[in-house]
Amino acid sequence: MLPDSHLFGGLLDLLDERQAFRYCLLIMNWDWEKLQEKRQRKPGGSNSGGSGGPTPPDFEQLKEKLMRFKNMKSPGVKLAIGVVILLWLASGFYIVKPDEVGVVQRFGAFVRVTQPGPHLRIPFPIERVQTPSVTRIQRMEIGFRSSESMGFSQGNFRKVPKEALMLTGDENIVDVQFIVQYRIKAAENYLFNIAEPVKTVKDAAEASMRATIGSNDVESVLTERKMEIQIETMELLQSTLDKYNSGIDITAVKLQDVHPPDPVVAAFKDVASAREDRSRLMNQAKSYRNEILPKARGQVATVVNEAEAFKESKVRKAKGESERFLKLLAEYRQAENVTRKRLYLEAMEDVFVNSRQKTILSEKAAEKMLPYLPLDQLHRKDENK
Repeated sequence: MLPDSHLFGGLLDLLDERQAFRYCLLIMNWDWEKLQEKRQRKPGGSNSGGSGGPTPPDFEQLKEKLMRFKNMKSPGVKLAIGVVILLWLASGFYIVKPDEVGVVQRFGAFVRVTQPGPHLRIPFPIERVQTPSVTRIQRMEIGFRSSESMGFSQGNFRKVPKEALMLTGDENIVDVQFIVQYRIKAAENYLFNIAEPVKTVKDAAEASMRATIGSNDVESVLTERKMEIQIETMELLQSTLDKYNSGIDITAVKLQDVHPPDPVVAAFKDVASAREDRSRLMNQAKSYRNEILPKARGQVATVVNEAEAFKESKVRKAKGESERFLKLLAEYRQAENVTRKRLYLEAMEDVFVNSRQKTILSEKAAEKMLPYLPLDQLHRKDENK
């Protein structure tokens, strides 16, 4: 039979701490009669040390002390002991906040996880509880320290070159400052699988960013691949922490600033300015090309259409002239003299209609006339023009 709680209290009061702990273990785990029989079977009685372990206490004296304490008539002592026991039991009550989980340890070993709300545990020193926050997003700065983390005045920050300077794939150095945001997804792994969670996340994040920067050239890092670098670093960091079974979930990796080291900033600015000039000139050339090509295509289309129209008109006119000639030939064959005279008269009519002044001379009159070319009139006409 095990003694009741009053005997435990008296035992702790009468004996020193080391002996009380040893006696409690013996009382809880050993049977009195079996222990006595075991001691009687061993040679040397109760003084035998066995294999060098601690000598069991004299249980007859212990029982005598416990019975003497049980028969004490002082009610104040018993009341005080009862209050101490109640307070000890009440210390096993704890509350887990809404953003936390309770991680219960028994003699230092993990036992269970409790959810938000009130709970009970075996009081100290048997069980203890840790309550880490699992919903709060924690923030870590790498390559710099801001006013929020270091207590600087608002808007100020301090660079950390040891963390920020990284080597790109084409052997250039860049200054990379970024932020890692994470939360706890498995509290028991976070508390017991890694010794220094914050340092582990920081070292893994820095290593992941260096690996990602090392697989890209400097131009990509400084310009168009910043978003891809953030995603690749986040995936690599999460994979590394999962291998550690750390219980940490990476929610974001954000680049704050990426620029060349301070001693070569001016040279990089010149290079960037040259690239901008090249891009500007290329854009101007493309704009001029886009302006000229449609205009040239329009002119080509106009010339082609005019040529098609000219060809069509000439072909049709030639066909009309050939048909007219054939019809005229048919008429000529029916009445040659009449047709020849009519053609002559029509030709002369065209000549006289298109001429403004006409002078008709016979051959004898023409032989007697002096040829006259009106150059003075032609000169006046040129001046009037």
